[in-house]
Amino acid sequence: MDLTVVAYVIYLVVSVGLTVWVARTLSSNGRIFLGDVLRGNEKLADAVNHLLVVGFYLVNLGFVALYLNTDGAITSPREVFEAVSAKLGVVLLVLGALHLGNVFVLNKFRRRGVMEREQLPPVAPQGWVVPGAPAAPRAGA
Repeated sequence: MDLTVVAYVIYLVVSVGLTVWVARTLSSNGRIFLGDVLRGNEKLADAVNHLLVVGFYLVNLGFVALYLNTDGAITSPREVFEAVSAKLGVVLLVLGALHLGNVFVLNKFRRRGVMEREQLPPVAPQGWVVPGAPAAPRAGA
């Protein structure tokens, strides 16, 4: 068998395996984060989580497929390892960059939600004071 084909097979198996593992890990752990971002709306958190996983698969598997081609012929086992490691390194960097981008965007949503929650008064207003009117005397003063 041609060593270039061996490199392709190794690259595809490892890349697809890594993509599936990362997607499952992000999906299970990201659901909690999404629940907080979306203020406890579990159905919406599940739907957004599923959409993010589908998008993650599409982008990453598309990149893996496009990045499959090797520039030259691979003629030795050493070149197989070099080609596969270089390609996997790029795939891992892309996976990491996409993950950081997702976390950054979701964290922006989360911060905005926290700021909106903090703007609400902790206790409902008890009455109205006319500006400039003398204050009512306090009990015991």
